[in-house]
Amino acid sequence: MKTYELTITPISGFGTTLKGDTIFGHVCWQILYDPGLFGKSLNDLLSDYFENPFMVISSAFPKLESDGSTRWALKRPDLPLQWLFKSTEGDRKKIIENRKVIKSKKWLLLSEQQKLNDLRTVDYKTDLELLDLMNQSLSAPERKQNLRRGIKRVLISFSQPHNTINRFSGTTGDGRFAPFTGNSFVFRPGTKLALFIGCLDDIKTESVQECFRRIGEVGFGKDASTGLGKFQVEAMKEVNLSSLGPDNPNACYTLSPCVPTKGNFRESFYTPFVRFGRHGDSLAVSPHPFKNPILFADEGAVFVPENPEVFNRPFFGKALSGLSKSEPRTVAQGYSLYIPFHLEAPKNEK
Repeated sequence: MKTYELTITPISGFGTTLKGDTIFGHVCWQILYDPGLFGKSLNDLLSDYFENPFMVISSAFPKLESDGSTRWALKRPDLPLQWLFKSTEGDRKKIIENRKVIKSKKWLLLSEQQKLNDLRTVDYKTDLELLDLMNQSLSAPERKQNLRRGIKRVLISFSQPHNTINRFSGTTGDGRFAPFTGNSFVFRPGTKLALFIGCLDDIKTESVQECFRRIGEVGFGKDASTGLGKFQVEAMKEVNLSSLGPDNPNACYTLSPCVPTKGNFRESFYTPFVRFGRHGDSLAVSPHPFKNPILFADEGAVFVPENPEVFNRPFFGKALSGLSKSEPRTVAQGYSLYIPFHLEAPKNEK
């Protein structure tokens, strides 16, 4: 399996978070629409998915480019804070104030030059600090425009009002005026996002780019029919995730929600994430549009494997089935690409 970085640029708001398992579902729909997209039908590609997945997709992460170098803003690892930051000396008040500061540093900056070696020496940023770095790549008028808009975050949430409209009359109808709001979010203008994608060697990069171009044109996730979820595909290049860590790793940092295989890891640190999935396309209006819920370990999880053979593949986890009453062949991506690194507990934690 080869791993690639796919760069996309959002051009609208989103109603669904760009997480790896949901993106994989959109890819499967595109293959179903066009069996020639990857040269094989979806059934053929999924025939050995439980042993050898044809594709593993990460969640989307902000990408910073300046002076010919690339950095990615990843989620801070789900580890106790004392494993990530040096302890503060002083009185109780100073310790509490410093703890508030480091809790706000939720972004981890990583590049091919600044690798994931010692978690206490890598660069962590707050929302505002990351925004300042991203603004450096903008022109002066663009920076002024963002300042006038009062943008202080990379990701901005907002509520979108809706109502049900009769398409024949163009009105809500008598007694049917029932407005409601939906939660959506938009990225700061000019934001570029990176997706890490693992593909079988016989899958062409042109096919992957075309697949994501179609997804971005139609719209990703919830409320795509109202204009949400649009993005443009910028570029795709091969990347070696193993090179972002040290030569002697003992832990894995995950890049998407995953379901690790039982008994393969002696330690795990993660935030639980429950996916209440729903079918798309024609299955969305079937008698059973909802899938069974899945308990994931969210991206940014840290797993310490029992056997170093885990590092022989660029991904771990497992595929999931038995999720749907409407379509028994439904599968979900429980795999995750990862960045290997060396984890060492603080001395007082051993």
